Amino acid sequence: MLAAALAVTGCGPGESDSGGEGGDGGAESSAVDAALLGQVPTAKVSELAGAMGMWTTEKNFVKTDLKKISGYPLSGGKAEWEIPLGGEVCWSSPQATSEGLIAVLFRDDKDDPAVCTEVGLVDLDKGKLLWRKQGLDTYGGRQMFDEVTIGGGTVAAAGTGGSAGWTTGGKPLWSPASTDDEKCPAEGFAGEGEKLVAVRDCGDTDHPKLTLQTIDPATRAVKSAYAFEQGIEHAHVVSAEPLVVAVDDGDSPGGSGITAFLTIDDGAARGKPLATIGTKGGKYGKYDAECPSTNVTDCRQLAVDEKSGTLFLPTRDPGPGSAADNDVVAFDLKTGKKKGTVPGTAAGAMTPVGVDGGGKVVVYQDADIVGETGGAVWRIDPASYKKTKVMQNPGASYEMESRFETDRRTLFAGERLYLGADHVSEPSEVYKKKQPLAVVFGAK
Repeated sequence: MLAAALAVTGCGPGESDSGGEGGDGGAESSAVDAALLGQVPTAKVSELAGAMGMWTTEKNFVKTDLKKISGYPLSGGKAEWEIPLGGEVCWSSPQATSEGLIAVLFRDDKDDPAVCTEVGLVDLDKGKLLWRKQGLDTYGGRQMFDEVTIGGGTVAAAGTGGSAGWTTGGKPLWSPASTDDEKCPAEGFAGEGEKLVAVRDCGDTDHPKLTLQTIDPATRAVKSAYAFEQGIEHAHVVSAEPLVVAVDDGDSPGGSGITAFLTIDDGAARGKPLATIGTKGGKYGKYDAECPSTNVTDCRQLAVDEKSGTLFLPTRDPGPGSAADNDVVAFDLKTGKKKGTVPGTAAGAMTPVGVDGGGKVVVYQDADIVGETGGAVWRIDPASYKKTKVMQNPGASYEMESRFETDRRTLFAGERLYLGADHVSEPSEVYKKKQPLAVVFGAK
């Protein structure tokens, strides 16, 4: 299972200046001088190919690759197992279930290599593809999907033409053929633990009318529903428990896909909005979290701490003369008010990546290209907002680390840092060194 679960939640115009402040520079004396322990080489390709997904288990570091999924020793080395998929990976569930299961969406090179039609369930502990399914439309054709997730024992896939669901045992629950005439088709699903959440659109292409539903994973019966205001074009579920949603009204700053974060109480039939947290304006100009432009899941660069009810967001320096510099800001999920600020560093941008098993927020500090220093890992105490440096990567890795920034997936588990790309790229014409698909840093 994942050791650093991704979690999420947000302030902007009218942000409150109340709340505690973190310490000055944070403790650094206990930081481990890390080494590059292992690398996953990049396959040779003539054009960009999907390789979305990265996880850790008690035994393996697992990475999607070109048309396959591979499990490596936790400290790097040769693959111990490999699952060939026979087609390019299009999407995968960001987090494994407590049983070590992930869902993956991929292409079929034999029948139709241009579209994403194959849904698979993978057991990461066993290194095995348990089953492979397709969703059939009314005419018996395989439906193309955009994303897939797992929640409450259900694997749910959705796309512009329909959705489908199966139990983790492989039993069909619904198909595109059974949803063809739905008035409010599913834009996508988000799963977490025993919960399954659906985003549905009851409008049209020019005038979307989105609704968020907490549903029964087996029957799709609606337990709770919340209708978004008119003008919301996309909704991204960043956390199912607590229920936190990033919304985009078409004017999200910097292409982030997020205009605001909403926290919703789904304990009753009608969902109740608790707080709204804007992502632009105020002291910081913009909060630097990101969501896919249209997909429902896989928002990044933020963390949600369920225990303290807090959303941690990174900031983007708005320009010369600004007082803001790579801070991490904490917000109360019930009120939307600022709870605290963790000062950044001059070395590199600070990005929350999850909450560890001890309840501390894990932050990755970017490598510093100008200073030629490697990246680092910090932990933030969600009660005091004090930060402590855990790991310092070697200076020799700064260029390689920086090249992950535009396509980066980050995990910190077992006191090791894993960085991976979501795409297999063509060789660079700018850099002399070959860029790996993924790397592992840890104590020497």
